[in-house]
Amino acid sequence: MTDQERITDFLCSEKKMTSNYDTYASECVNIPLRDAFLGLFNQGHHTQTELFQLAQSKAGTSEQAQADKISQAYTKFSNQKPT
Repeated sequence: MTDQERITDFLCSEKKMTSNYDTYASECVNIPLRDAFLGLFNQGHHTQTELFQLAQSKAGTSEQAQADKISQAYTKFSNQKPT
């Protein structure tokens, strides 16, 4: 697994966790617990930003994606089962 793949995996995990924290906070009756979920939600967004910036710095200059690369990426990720 390459560094870029690891970063992408971390970023996807953070996105999923942040989505869950948002759901938990919106459905929470206990105010202190809701606030804790919202804190985790905000922290998750901050971590996503850092991971995205790290991915950009490791990728170097961005280039226009070729149609075959887009198709390969679509095939790769569409075959994965959601967690």
